[in-house]
Amino acid sequence: MKPNSNPLEASRLLPLATRRRPSTLQDYCGQTHLLGEGKPLRRAILNGQLHSMILWGPPGTGKTTLAELIATHAKAPFERLSAVFSGVKDIRAVVEKAREARAVSGLPTVLFIDEIHRFNKAQQDVFLPYLEDGTLILIGATTENPSFELNGALLSRARVYVLKSLTEADLQTIIQNALADYPPVVFPAELQATLINAADGDARQCLNLLEILLDAATLEFGQLVITEALLTEVLQTALRRFDKGGEAFHDQISALHKSVRGSSPDAAIYWLCRMLDGGCDPRYLARRIIRMANEDIGLADPRAMEMAVAAAEVYERLGSPEGELALAEVVIYFACAPKSNAVYTAYNATRALVQTQGSHPVPLHLRNAPTKLMKQLDYGKNYRYAHDEPEAYAAGENYFPEALKGTELYHPTERGLEAKIKERLAYFKKRDQQ
Repeated sequence: MKPNSNPLEASRLLPLATRRRPSTLQDYCGQTHLLGEGKPLRRAILNGQLHSMILWGPPGTGKTTLAELIATHAKAPFERLSAVFSGVKDIRAVVEKAREARAVSGLPTVLFIDEIHRFNKAQQDVFLPYLEDGTLILIGATTENPSFELNGALLSRARVYVLKSLTEADLQTIIQNALADYPPVVFPAELQATLINAADGDARQCLNLLEILLDAATLEFGQLVITEALLTEVLQTALRRFDKGGEAFHDQISALHKSVRGSSPDAAIYWLCRMLDGGCDPRYLARRIIRMANEDIGLADPRAMEMAVAAAEVYERLGSPEGELALAEVVIYFACAPKSNAVYTAYNATRALVQTQGSHPVPLHLRNAPTKLMKQLDYGKNYRYAHDEPEAYAAGENYFPEALKGTELYHPTERGLEAKIKERLAYFKKRDQQ
C-alpha cells in the first residue's frame, strides 16, 4: 500500500486546527452576535444571499471558515488569495476564472482575500469593476480597522462585520469537539481552563496548543494523560496575541494612557502589564510615559517629568524584568498624581496662533543692542530689568508683539502646584492693572 493512501491516516497529517474546521454553520463556534438565530447575517447565509463583506476581528476568530461556509451554502465557486503573497496579476487570473465559472453556472465567484489590509490602494481598486458587474463577491478578512486600511470606494461596496474574540465557553466547546478525534484523554478541567486562558480568545492558538499537548501526552492504560507539568512546559513557548503596531497595540496603549489620565492606578498597571506580557518593547512604553508626564500632569506636579526620565534610565541600566518595575512605579504614581493639561493646551494654542498670525516684529524695548547703530535705532530703549523692580517683577510691562498685547495662552488649573502658580499669576495681573 502506498504511504498515506488511507484518507483517514492522510488527514491525520494535517494540523488539528485544519482538521477541526467546521463544515456546516451549525458546527461554527462563536460570533453569536452575527450568527445567532434570527440574525441578519445568519439568514442571508442560510438563504444563499451573497453580498460582499469585510470580516474584521482578531486572529483565530473564524474569518476564513465563515467565508468558506458562505460560499458552500450559496453553492458558489470559491477562490482564495492572500494579500501577503498576491498581486494584481493573481487577481486578474482569479477574475478570468470567475468569468468562465459564471458562464457555466450563472453564479458569481466568492473571492476570499486574507489580510486584505495589506493590499495598497491601486490593488484594492482592481476589484471595483468586478464587484459592480457581479463577477465577484468579495469577502475580505482583516485584523486592522477597515476605515484606516481600506479605501472608501471599496468600503462603500461591502458590509463590515466585526468578529469578536472567542469566549471561554466557545473554546471549551472547541476543545471537547477536538478530543473526540483521539483515544480517551485525561485532561482535568482546571488544566483545560489554563489552556483556554493561554489561547486568549484565539481558536487556532487553542487547537495548536492542544495538538502539541496531545502529541506529547503519555499513553497510560489506553488513555492519553495531560499533566500540569506538561501543560506548563508547552505554555512557556506561547505568547499572548499582540500585534505590534496594529489595532490591538494602539487600543491598549490608548487604554493605558486614558487610565493614567483618569486617575485609575489599578487599570493603569493592568494595561501596562498586558502590553509587557504581549511583548511590547518597554522602551516604547517608557517614551509614552514621558509623554503622559507632559500631556496630563504637567506643572500640577513637575516631579512627574523627572520620574519618567529616571524610570526610562533605570530600565536601560537594569533591563527586563527588573527595569520594568520602575515603569510600573511611575505609572501608578502618575495615576495618583494631580492632573493638568494646561501646558499641553497652551502649547497647542500657541502653535496655532503662530501658524495663523503674521511674523510680528519684536518690540524695540525687547531687542538686544550690542552695537552703537542698534542703540541709535532705540533697540533696548526703556527696557525694565525685572531684577531691579519690586519683587523682581516689572508690573505693566509688555513682552508680546504689540498686535498680541494682552494675549493669554496658559491657564493653570486649581490642582497640585498649579494652584499656587495660578495664585501667583493672578497677583501679577492685579499689579499690572494697578
